[in-house]
Amino acid sequence: MKFTFPLALTFLTVFPWPWSGEASAEDLGRSLFWYPWVGALLGLLYWGAGILLVRFFLPPAAAALLLLLTVLLTRGLHLDGLADTVDGLGGGHTPEKRLAIMKDSRLGAFGGISLVLVLLLKFAFLQAILSLALLPSLVLFPLISRWGLVLLAGLAPYARPGGGLGQAVTAGATRPVIAGATAFTLVVSFVVGRFSGLIIFGLAGLAVWGLSRFFRRTLGGVTGDVYGAVGEILETLVLGSIVLWGP
Repeated sequence: MKFTFPLALTFLTVFPWPWSGEASAEDLGRSLFWYPWVGALLGLLYWGAGILLVRFFLPPAAAALLLLLTVLLTRGLHLDGLADTVDGLGGGHTPEKRLAIMKDSRLGAFGGISLVLVLLLKFAFLQAILSLALLPSLVLFPLISRWGLVLLAGLAPYARPGGGLGQAVTAGATRPVIAGATAFTLVVSFVVGRFSGLIIFGLAGLAVWGLSRFFRRTLGGVTGDVYGAVGEILETLVLGSIVLWGP
């Protein structure tokens, strides 16, 4: 069996990792197991960056630079999915029409508004976290959000009949993959956040369950854009929860 961590790393971040041969849909599906591991790696980088930034900048500037780093290291992948998803939900009245709008690469008003609001919320929460010296908790938001994508893949079917990149991810959400990703995320959440970390983990799980039902009803399932949107929603939710119940 191929070691698929490089696929997860190169798909979710800007970090290159050589992959021998052509990656199959099955390989991409198996890489789902490593999503929380990639999230934990990003979290450690954000933690380290936060330590350096607060030494040289006031919290508002440090938060803005840290937010910029989160976008650069992930290529804004999930932000793009968020904008497309919100455009589809706001502009269509049937699942078919919503899915068609989501395929359009142009940014609409609904998508633009969603990007502004999410980035503003993230900036405010990051500033509060830096001001309150809750730097280790920066590990939690990329970790739990990537785990949430694994759980979502197991809860909702793929929506587009013609297939797509997200279909391979959805197909990879087997019970062993979900169980392994959940166990890793649960342990790290407790190590970093203790019982607050477990509460935030549970809250994120409930959010994913609710979102899976919502997207089943509005789109008939999930797509690659939906995964991005849910990732952004979970990151914002976890950051806000840290501010409320910081470890």
